[in-house]
Amino acid sequence: MATVINMPRLSDTMEEGVVAKWLKKVGDKVEEGEILAEIETDKATMEFESFHEGTLLHIGIQEGETSPVDKLLAIIGEEGEDISGLLSGAAETPKTEVKEVSNETPKSETPVEKSAPKAAVIPDGVQVITMPRLSDTMTDGTVATWLKKVGEEVSEGDILAEIETDKATMEFESFYEGTLLHVGIQEGETAPVDSLLAIIGPKGTDVSGIIAGDFTVSSETASEKTPEKSVEKPAEVSNDATSTVTSTTSNGRIFASPLAKKIASDKGINLSDVNGSGENGRIVKKDIENFTPATKVVEAPKTESAKSTVTFVASGEEKSEEVKNSQMRKAIAKSLGNSKFTSPDFSLTIEVDMDNAMSSRALINAIPDTKVSFNDMVVKACAMALQKHPQVNTSWTENNTIYHSHIHVGVAVAVEDGLLVPVIKHTNQLSLTQIGAAVRELAGKAKNKKITPAEMQGSTFTVSNLGMFGIDNFTSIINQPNSAILSVGAIVEKPVVKKGQIMVGNTMKLTLTCDHRTVDGAVGAQFLQTLKTFIENPVTMLA
Repeated sequence: MATVINMPRLSDTMEEGVVAKWLKKVGDKVEEGEILAEIETDKATMEFESFHEGTLLHIGIQEGETSPVDKLLAIIGEEGEDISGLLSGAAETPKTEVKEVSNETPKSETPVEKSAPKAAVIPDGVQVITMPRLSDTMTDGTVATWLKKVGEEVSEGDILAEIETDKATMEFESFYEGTLLHVGIQEGETAPVDSLLAIIGPKGTDVSGIIAGDFTVSSETASEKTPEKSVEKPAEVSNDATSTVTSTTSNGRIFASPLAKKIASDKGINLSDVNGSGENGRIVKKDIENFTPATKVVEAPKTESAKSTVTFVASGEEKSEEVKNSQMRKAIAKSLGNSKFTSPDFSLTIEVDMDNAMSSRALINAIPDTKVSFNDMVVKACAMALQKHPQVNTSWTENNTIYHSHIHVGVAVAVEDGLLVPVIKHTNQLSLTQIGAAVRELAGKAKNKKITPAEMQGSTFTVSNLGMFGIDNFTSIINQPNSAILSVGAIVEKPVVKKGQIMVGNTMKLTLTCDHRTVDGAVGAQFLQTLKTFIENPVTMLA
């Protein structure tokens, strides 16, 4: 009995998924509990186990392709089982089990028939590759760099291109082998998801019918000719162990991923000093992170990207340069714009005496294997204050105000590609040390891109801390659908008045930004007063 496996819903907000990698191929034996594929959802790639055993007879969604939840992902059954009836009706029949038809060996499937245009006839061995959906919010992508050019041989696992999404610039691997017959989107161009990206197949194959098919591509990109901007093949790596492994073209260009270029620029690392460990000596992220500069003045990196290097002109001259917005910056602008322009917000600031908090933290951290930060104290205090002021622990909808009986505090974490907000679930039920451990674990996952969608969903309140960067006071934009966000400033040593005497003290400013649709000024002020009491008296948070 063949079993149809559909695209799973791996989170409560997931509407579609991207198959990042297949760990089994058609014809392989599959055991119950084995990992079938890695599926990318909201900011995370998750392993998908098989709950059935048998032979993998069909793959419905190829690597790099996106598909809505409940669409045909794979079919597992007995070796040699005829599944042609399933394939013809799979789009309308999301059944999990079907009758065994016969023992006829199925023909190997053309992996891209699903994404190919109906009018186009795909020749044998030809694979149509469309712009992949590399994140759940991605609607279009920009080809940052082509690492293969038309006419070059491509092996499975080779990096075809670097694609810029709304979250990051990601390397896009080829899951096929053959000759790159056509490039549909040139370097620097942006195209919607599922647009014709490339065609791979046997050398000399006529693919004009596919190019003329019903793909969402511009007339400028529908040429089979070699693109003028194609990247030249990297030079061979020297066998001399002492030589630099970095690859360059005949014109001296250094091959590095955009992410590696950005990190190098931020750190002031010259790419020509870095040994590349990627394909053909290409510099990747880990090469920059592991790079130890020699004891000399490091020159500014030489890159082709206007985003990485700004050349200042001589005194008296005027010069401006346009830099294309990345997909990630567009997404951030859209999200923050929606919050700022739809929510009538206001902000309140209060100054907190931190002397007792500093003494208490020192005592707590003196206990072996215990580590609590000031941010942990603030998060705990927020959770306790939310219990006393439920109006702040709400969400606005057009017809109702939702009062949350649970308290889930989100903690903003700066990561390499932007900002993520891991969520500490049931924060009010956790001790200071438990909160500290949870924050460190989730922040580490966020920075290493290992955090799951479930670990970033469901916040009812958010804390953003820039005090570690020396910022005394700032205002954050509300992380909707929360009703409020707390901005935490730096602890500042300053003259204070205590019991009529001027003395040296330590204070910290907290700014609460509220959605006026759900939180009034008096409610916000009362919340801050309660928060101040808890932080200034840490013993109240030790229960």
